[in-house]
Amino acid sequence: MTQATAGHTVRIHYTGTLQDGSVFDSSEGRDPLEFQLGAGQIIPGLDQAIDGMTAGEQKTVTIPAAEAYGDYQAEAKQTVPRDQIPADIPLDVGTMLQMQTPDGRAVPVQVADVTEEAVTLDANHPLAGKDLTFEVEIVSVG
Repeated sequence: MTQATAGHTVRIHYTGTLQDGSVFDSSEGRDPLEFQLGAGQIIPGLDQAIDGMTAGEQKTVTIPAAEAYGDYQAEAKQTVPRDQIPADIPLDVGTMLQMQTPDGRAVPVQVADVTEEAVTLDANHPLAGKDLTFEVEIVSVG
């Protein structure tokens, strides 16, 4: 059987959980996730964990935050005056929005807090700072 190595197209079924056991993502009921191993299409720690696995193999692996979505960065939170956000933009806590940097890049942000005067936006990935556990089954390696 072919072992998955960098450059192979790999298809997996997976379930991702947080330390408290709650599921944050799963391929259950969907087609397997397909990606090229070593191409940066999935988080680095999972990419490394799959290296060397073969079709039909299963594994449970815990990926530290630094090898997943990175450590939580407090400086990625920004508070802006509420009047600088258009009135038609939904500002419920947890809502994902998109901001534009001065150089034109789009940055996804999440509404973290809302007061009468200000809105706090968080550009950290929602899973930043969290260790992630994956149950993985290799469907195919090609």
